Amino acid sequence: MNEIWILGATGRSGRAIAARLAASGAALVLVGRDAERLRELAATIGGTPRTVVADSVGAVAARLAAAGPAVVVNTIGPFTGTAVPLARACPPGSHYVDLANELSAVTGLLALHDEAAAAGRCLVTGAGFGVLGTESVVLKLCADRPAVTRVRVDALPMVEEEPGRIGSALAGSMVDALAGGGRRYEHGRLVRARLGGDFERFTLPDGSAAEAMGAPTGELEAARRATGAPFVVAGSGMVPAGRAIRAVLPVVAALLSLPPLGNSAKRRLARTRVTPRERTREFSWARARVEGSDGSVREGWMRTGEAMAFTSAVTAEVARRLAGGEGRPGAYTPGALFGPELAAKAGGQFLLGDAPTP
Repeated sequence: MNEIWILGATGRSGRAIAARLAASGAALVLVGRDAERLRELAATIGGTPRTVVADSVGAVAARLAAAGPAVVVNTIGPFTGTAVPLARACPPGSHYVDLANELSAVTGLLALHDEAAAAGRCLVTGAGFGVLGTESVVLKLCADRPAVTRVRVDALPMVEEEPGRIGSALAGSMVDALAGGGRRYEHGRLVRARLGGDFERFTLPDGSAAEAMGAPTGELEAARRATGAPFVVAGSGMVPAGRAIRAVLPVVAALLSLPPLGNSAKRRLARTRVTPRERTREFSWARARVEGSDGSVREGWMRTGEAMAFTSAVTAEVARRLAGGEGRPGAYTPGALFGPELAAKAGGQFLLGDAPTP
């Protein structure tokens, strides 16, 4: 069946991806929990999309196994609980793509490489600004370069907030990320790091100031795989990085790791209403700094617009390519499968050059 199924179609990401794919003439199936919202979305995007109502991950998995779509686009978070089971639910010959950027979700999906290859499936994780943004810069910097010993990547998205509640999926991802604590690669091994550590201030290419601190994101794993570097750090500009906040983050992480407190925090955060704020910067930026075995240091940037728009463009493009037979069996990050030009296709612009030795 040559259909692209969009899971969580009525969410913000699902709606944007569905609109892009509908405009390209793809045969779509919109999957969600609310029949009325699915019908409204189908009418809005045009074409003749089908709708499927499924109220749990298990129900979605059962429908996927029975239908065997060409491509499954998973926008249902937290991906720590949905990526692996939904990817495995895809029958042989069906391909899968998600928007995950949680470290455990990305590594869990990539661990299915041999299983996916044997089944003739192509699995892609991190198809968005999170993962592809910094991964694409790393791949650009390391092309035809000597072995890399140290890498630091930083994601600085500009996100236009939608009014409304945060919701359980995003709340779960945020709390789980904090509760898991920090991570980095040292001597080729993934080790714990102090949450709030690896803090750095820098100047963006447009002259504005930015700061980021270490975070356990999928970008960490993508940078390590792209370079093979034994020392890798991933930073995020999404977490408030004031000195006082950095000081208490380890305590917050320890408390949130306790199931009663963590679950309570998720429920409270999910009910929190978001009020759109003025943009803090004009562009989204992804940064990478690589140190070669010869002592050379290079720094590069990718600039794009609003991060969610970039993400929907990336995911839709990956889905189209998989439906067109451009993937290959196994499990991949988007840059590893399609190269850094995928980011350019989605509207990214690269600024590359040498950097002064620290």
